[in-house]
Amino acid sequence: MKPTPADYFKLHLIVFLWGFTAILGKFVTLPALEMVFLRTVLAAAGMVVVMAIFEHSFRVTQQDLIKILLTGSIVAFHWLTFFESARIANVSVSLIGLATAALWTALIEPFTNGKSINPVEVLLGSIVIAGLAIILSFNFQYKLGLAVAVASGLGTALFSIINARLVKRVSPHAITLYEMIGAAITIALMLPFYKIYFTENNQLHFEATLLDWVCIAILEWVCVVYTFTEGVNLMKRISVFLFQLTLNLEPLYGMVLAIIFFKEHREMNFNFYAGSAIILSAVLFYPFLKKKANKPEAIQELLPNEKG
Repeated sequence: MKPTPADYFKLHLIVFLWGFTAILGKFVTLPALEMVFLRTVLAAAGMVVVMAIFEHSFRVTQQDLIKILLTGSIVAFHWLTFFESARIANVSVSLIGLATAALWTALIEPFTNGKSINPVEVLLGSIVIAGLAIILSFNFQYKLGLAVAVASGLGTALFSIINARLVKRVSPHAITLYEMIGAAITIALMLPFYKIYFTENNQLHFEATLLDWVCIAILEWVCVVYTFTEGVNLMKRISVFLFQLTLNLEPLYGMVLAIIFFKEHREMNFNFYAGSAIILSAVLFYPFLKKKANKPEAIQELLPNEKG
């Protein structure tokens, strides 16, 4: 099934909302692990309500359930590293690291499908990284934050590749629900170790303010329940790499929103416009380059079979 214009609109809406998560996360005062734990619990609860109201099936095979729950652990890893990188460095650094997901996808997905690495995808993924590096070329002092953010990009690529295979036989709603449950269980298992070695006075911090709860609620019921479910559903019609490549617009959306909310005008310089142009070019030209790269193969399919 080919993607429709509505699919592309939904894809960009999802990317915009995911860019907004960095802003909402910045407003939350809770530590990253406590915040992500509350996020996953609320997201799972929200999915149960949505699935019950619209009578979506909760049933999955035992084998798929195990796979989805384990994929939820990867989602937890992605969220923890993403928000922690913003704490260590800033929102911009966390976003540039996240954008490496396209390159990770280009390198990893061929091995899962038994195909050779597509040089076009690797080239475009590298161009995207170059564009983001130009935008934030003055932020290299945040080495640890950038490393954590790159790990977040790897997590995004991994669970996107897995979801693209799962959605062929499992409903997007069930995938989202059980991945949120898997993420919540993963973090719950981490809490005792985290409490002993990574908290002050061995105390967890779940004392959320009213603003914290509002931001977390929006993060879950809009930026997760809707976007995660719709994103998985779009993977039925949109390739994983195109999904990840478009996701690289998230840093642009996020940085523009950061300028609006936090008055970060320093991003709006020549580097910002030059890097943005490079990223947009990679996203816009991907379908044409992909079609051109596949043209000989497509022509061959139309030729008569010699063994006829």
